[in-house]
Amino acid sequence: MGHDVTLTIYGDRISGNCLKVKWVADRMGAPYTWIDIDVVKGEAKSPAFLALHPGGQVPAVVLSDGRTLAQSNAIMLHLAEGSDLVPTDPYDRATMFEWLFWEQYTHEPAIAVRRYHKTYLGKTDAEIDPALMVKGAAALARMEAGLKANKGWFAGTGLSLADIALVAYTRVAHEGGFDLADYPVVADWVTRVEHALPIG
Repeated sequence: MGHDVTLTIYGDRISGNCLKVKWVADRMGAPYTWIDIDVVKGEAKSPAFLALHPGGQVPAVVLSDGRTLAQSNAIMLHLAEGSDLVPTDPYDRATMFEWLFWEQYTHEPAIAVRRYHKTYLGKTDAEIDPALMVKGAAALARMEAGLKANKGWFAGTGLSLADIALVAYTRVAHEGGFDLADYPVVADWVTRVEHALPIG
């Protein structure tokens, strides 16, 4: 993607899915305008936003030519096309996709959802579905094993979009009641990914 393309990113800074897009845009040096959408207040369901993105979710982006794109991992892939964040080796690239799909299907629905209920909706542990803690712990254990097997990264030999996708909610998993001290390899990986990204 050319760096002369100006994006408009609609997102909520409490959302790991939105921050993924911001971090990749920043790392790629892609100029953008950020428009805050408060999910807790329901702004993603407003008529104006639904006209832009009928799915009513953030992040969503508008490209300089007016085309729109949604889903965090799809947006990241568009922004990072041709960069070192996408492995060139076919197997490593497929492994990256494997983790990207897993992140949205298994990781995010447990860890991010429990965090949202606990931190942003103010629910007590007793009010939150107990299955979320079980599923989140299993996801973190799967990450621990994956990092050990692949020598510290999720795809290839260095930082990829798989790492960025997974770090977004893992780094704040404690806000959902998860303790990364139980997953030392994951905790070390979080620190390394945070140092590699323009997280601020």
